[in-house]
Amino acid sequence: MSEASLKLEQLVAPIALYPDALVAQILMASTYPLEIVQAARWSKANPDVKEKALEDAMQKQPWDPSVKSLTAFPQVLAMLNEKLDMTQRLGDAFLGQQKDVMAAVQRLRAKAHAAGNLSSGKEQKVTTEQEGGTTVIKIEPANPQVVYVPVYNPVVVYGPWPYPAYPPYYYYPPAYPPGGVFFSFSVGIIVGSAMWGGCHWGGGNVYINHNNYNNFNRTDIKTGDWQHRPEHRKGVEYRDQGSREKFGGGQRPGVDTRDSYRGRGDAGRDTARGDADRMMREDRAGGSGDRGLDRAGGRQADAFDGVGRGGQTRDYSSRGASSRASAAGHARAGGGGGRAGGGGGRGR
Repeated sequence: MSEASLKLEQLVAPIALYPDALVAQILMASTYPLEIVQAARWSKANPDVKEKALEDAMQKQPWDPSVKSLTAFPQVLAMLNEKLDMTQRLGDAFLGQQKDVMAAVQRLRAKAHAAGNLSSGKEQKVTTEQEGGTTVIKIEPANPQVVYVPVYNPVVVYGPWPYPAYPPYYYYPPAYPPGGVFFSFSVGIIVGSAMWGGCHWGGGNVYINHNNYNNFNRTDIKTGDWQHRPEHRKGVEYRDQGSREKFGGGQRPGVDTRDSYRGRGDAGRDTARGDADRMMREDRAGGSGDRGLDRAGGRQADAFDGVGRGGQTRDYSSRGASSRASAAGHARAGGGGGRAGGGGGRGR
């Protein structure tokens, strides 16, 4: 497997086992990292706004519909905001290598299934189908109106990770508590029409369920095609030349870009990019992982620079080995089956 494919797997590992529709909406939303920051702040400030009231509130927000949809999943939104560097890299990779990103998700699902950590239950329905001449694994909510977001340690859930030099990325905090079981589910979320994304695995692209989309966003689109909308990028540079030429006018990062982010650019760009710089400084002070955006405003980072490396990841890898051994011991003692402690870990 190529180095690029390995890096994609470590990048998508934290979301690969989410329901298909949620995967699609995360991939779309990750292309608008600054709006992720804004939506996460709004969600944190309005934790009790849900269901119909949430749909009403979202009509007043200027964000892309994919970002708005994630307010129905505050835990997911918080994770994307917490690891903003990873979120930007995910979005950049998705824009530049959409088919490869989708293929990486499928490879990881196959690994989790082979390790006994991906199967149907009361929270989700897992099926295997043929699409585009290949076998794909689909994940859907068992009840379309109630979504249980899986919470798992990617160091463990895919079985022994075969690429030591490229350990999987992880979200921490708040996704995975140290010492917790390595696979569980969040509390069920009543989503209404907020789940409107879809994955065309055989074609290597995402699409929109326009009926649900129209209901949630109160629009009347007629097509299921998804298109990236660069006006929601808010001045964040695109990683690769192809995306810059397609969406950003081919502008290369440099002094002009740095000045714009610091509020010294042309008057037409000052407000958006000045706001971007302010949000990045505030989030850095608050502990958010915003290195990717910081570099986007100055020296452009490789989309995978430093992903999943370092002592903290190695520490989680060690914990993962202990979790696997512990889970295996419990399974032998209990005759297999059932869930590990905490209501979500699987002991198959």
